[in-house]
Amino acid sequence: MSTRYELLKDRIKKIADADAAEHQALGISTDPVGSANNPSTQILTPANIITFCRLILTVVFLVLFCGRVNRYVALACYATAAVTDFLDGQIARRTQTVSWLGKIMDPIMDRVLLFTGVLGLLVVGELPIWVPIFVIGRDVYLAIGGAILTRYRTRPLDVVFIGKVTTALLMSGFSLCLLGLPVLGGLGLVDASWLPGLNAKPACLGIFLVYAGIVCSAITAGIYTAQGFRYKRAASVSR
Repeated sequence: MSTRYELLKDRIKKIADADAAEHQALGISTDPVGSANNPSTQILTPANIITFCRLILTVVFLVLFCGRVNRYVALACYATAAVTDFLDGQIARRTQTVSWLGKIMDPIMDRVLLFTGVLGLLVVGELPIWVPIFVIGRDVYLAIGGAILTRYRTRPLDVVFIGKVTTALLMSGFSLCLLGLPVLGGLGLVDASWLPGLNAKPACLGIFLVYAGIVCSAITAGIYTAQGFRYKRAASVSR
């Protein structure tokens, strides 16, 4: 356990050192340690502890929901993990304890929340299969792109605003789908069984938020892809 902790801390410190070296080379002044532009290498910060608690809640949700133990207790765990998404970041910034681990874990935790909600709904048969394929496939694509980008940039890409909007829409939509309320009449715009709500079949309000989140998700993927190519070109020119 101690060895893993030391390896993780060493990895984060290397990222921080590389980022600091990049700033020095550019002549950028150093911000206070723990600020958003100069994260610390600390592991056990209050914000990171909250993030770990959110991870535990998602595991509890998945067990309760897929096991059909108690839908509402499961939803309470999921909703608590989702609505506290902003809490760890706010605490880190306000107490000047922003850490590299937190910056790495925050987007990962968003993905874990989405995946557990999607998989839970898929397992109980309340979500079209193309939705989890798109959501998970998009994140796998970005993860591969991020891995490739490490050849040209040590620091991971910062989360863009529309990415946060995407997460909020999908989390809200999946939360309502998990609750199963309110149910609205189908719009009858299409005749496709794989588009509940847009066809004539009644569907939960949450599915419309999921559709909006998927559109924003595609836009976000495009933005990250463009940023990745821009950093790649810049790195190629500097060599």
